[in-house]
Amino acid sequence: MTNAPIAARRTHIRTHHADTFNDPYEWLREKESPEVIAHLEAENAHTDDQSAHLENLRETLFEEIKGRVQETDLSVPTRRGDWWYYGRTEEGSQYGIQCRAAAVSGDWTPPVLEPGVPVPGEEILLDSNVEAAGHEFFSLGSFDISDDATKLLWAPDLEGDELYTIRVRDLVTGETLPDEIPKTGGGFLTPDGTGIIYTTRDEAWRPDTLWLHRLGTPVQDDVTLFHEPDERFWLGAGLTRSRRFLVIGVGSSVTGEEYLVDLEGDITAEPRLVWPRTEGVEYSLEHAIVDGEDRLYIMHNQDALDFELVSVAASDPQGERHVVIAHESGRRLLGMDAFRDFATVEYRRDGLEQVGLLDYATDAVDELSFDEPLYSAGVGGNPEWHSPFLRLGYTSFVTPGTVYDLDLATRELVLRKQQPVLGGYDSADYAQARAWANASDGTQVPISMVWKRSFGEPGADVRPVHLYGYGSYEHSIDPGFSVARLSELDRGVIFAVAHVRGGGEMGRKWYEDGKMLNKRNTFTDFVACAEHLISTGVTSPEQMVAEGGSAGGLLMGAVANLAPSRFAGILASVPFVDPLTSILDPSLPLTVIEWDEWGDPLHNADVYEYMKSYAPYENVQDGVAYPRILAMTSLNDTRVLYVEPAKWVARLREAGASDVLLKCEMAAGHGGVSGRYNSWKERAFELAWMFDTLGLA
Repeated sequence: MTNAPIAARRTHIRTHHADTFNDPYEWLREKESPEVIAHLEAENAHTDDQSAHLENLRETLFEEIKGRVQETDLSVPTRRGDWWYYGRTEEGSQYGIQCRAAAVSGDWTPPVLEPGVPVPGEEILLDSNVEAAGHEFFSLGSFDISDDATKLLWAPDLEGDELYTIRVRDLVTGETLPDEIPKTGGGFLTPDGTGIIYTTRDEAWRPDTLWLHRLGTPVQDDVTLFHEPDERFWLGAGLTRSRRFLVIGVGSSVTGEEYLVDLEGDITAEPRLVWPRTEGVEYSLEHAIVDGEDRLYIMHNQDALDFELVSVAASDPQGERHVVIAHESGRRLLGMDAFRDFATVEYRRDGLEQVGLLDYATDAVDELSFDEPLYSAGVGGNPEWHSPFLRLGYTSFVTPGTVYDLDLATRELVLRKQQPVLGGYDSADYAQARAWANASDGTQVPISMVWKRSFGEPGADVRPVHLYGYGSYEHSIDPGFSVARLSELDRGVIFAVAHVRGGGEMGRKWYEDGKMLNKRNTFTDFVACAEHLISTGVTSPEQMVAEGGSAGGLLMGAVANLAPSRFAGILASVPFVDPLTSILDPSLPLTVIEWDEWGDPLHNADVYEYMKSYAPYENVQDGVAYPRILAMTSLNDTRVLYVEPAKWVARLREAGASDVLLKCEMAAGHGGVSGRYNSWKERAFELAWMFDTLGLA
């Protein structure tokens, strides 16, 4: 048995706003230091040693996950131009294969493809297994086909640092072109297929410049299309579905601004501003042609907390606004997709996603309905400007991922495919429901739960609970199916999601009430959800494990300090547990952009004091009986640096926490390991630790 690594304490003084803090583990930030690497490897060795007794369970769980997945499978083909595009996987291969087959003119019904059966006329566009060969990590970023279907653009990341190398292949000759652009934020082909539009990042990892590369020319001759100098803002770009405009979007967490380039003219022309940026106003746009006129449909929150939808003349976007969907408190408009004859609108009401069809002529919205009480539905995979079908995705906690085509003539939902789950899965064996917890200020916080019926209803007896939470950036944790989760449910575990403030489940105010100087609500809401599950007899502290990742890892760290006795264990993935140190340093990746989410502690003493009051690392308490903790991180993560959980674990050990483990992937990024088998093994590792903590091992 190895002893837990004990990190050396070294004086490192940080002074801000007359407050001095000695950060004894800040030396772990030196990523290139052999001493730091040795410490991380010692942490991994200790974790391996402490979890060695779970090896058989991990293998069992991996085989369970693998055994439920149809390893050789295909996606539902999507029509674009004269081709059907689809992806497929093969048993034994880590990554997907992107393919296409010729379409019959006028046939919009996707061909039914059988797993393992050769597809007539198939062209393999990109085999990621070939691309990943010889690399420990592989992530496919951009993937794009030119409008004339003769060129392919792809951009892999081979380190996990989210820097992508753009490459282009001639699909007629099969030749990979000499054009290669490294260290980008990704990109796409111009509609005519003669150029690449891509972004690059500044030293703080912020996408700040948009470029045009002409195929066949040196990269050093690339043209700057747009540069955003304000370090609080990032930029992105895309083409309207009509292929008429290049849209350049500039945004922070709270403010947006968009520009148009008319592609019927010179793509290098000066981009035209749509609406000038106004602090606190966000907007996004879609292009449509209504009664022969180019119109922009703009979703915005100016004097409309939950957003409204207006349309303006594309020729005069700052002119008269026509209100299409008026603001309605509690109905959070999320987005719009414009097609030739109609548009789709996605919105959130009562904590659930909704999809409606918008009639350009009347502004009427026809809402689609689904049978389950908890579900997720959205528009996706619709590249064509005009099609007789609308592709939709659907899932719930008990319904595997499902692909529908909505027949626009009959309004009939046509089932194209449901994710196969091997081993005799029957959704009727499982149930889902929503409960409500009372927060400390009286706010009702929703809790979603899913369980296996054979173990009884929640509250009938005390059961193990896996409580998940996030609660930042207005990101919602919506109902969704998980093959790996079945290994929990089939052992009697109830999986629950605490929809805490700071997320977007209940509208924009739900988000506003859990950010900046309201951030503590996120943490106390989670504790309130845990208390509700305990007080109603669903579980007990000895049978509850909490989990969160990234900003949800901040939640885990804060909860460990606030309510250590309410949980048997805490699983924190790539956890943002040293937020004050990070947000104080503008030179770190993405820090300045984050000031709109957390506040600016560098220049605001009140924000500094507030963040210091909840920062997990700085609030670890000596002599407290902490629950078991497993922290997962990655050496090449550029969003939450490995040093945060490394410091946190060191401080917990110093404080006397008896069972704290750190697992650091030495060749991965923010999303963890790459490859589906590697991902399943990583999840099996986490679940085995969780079951051990819950007494189910």
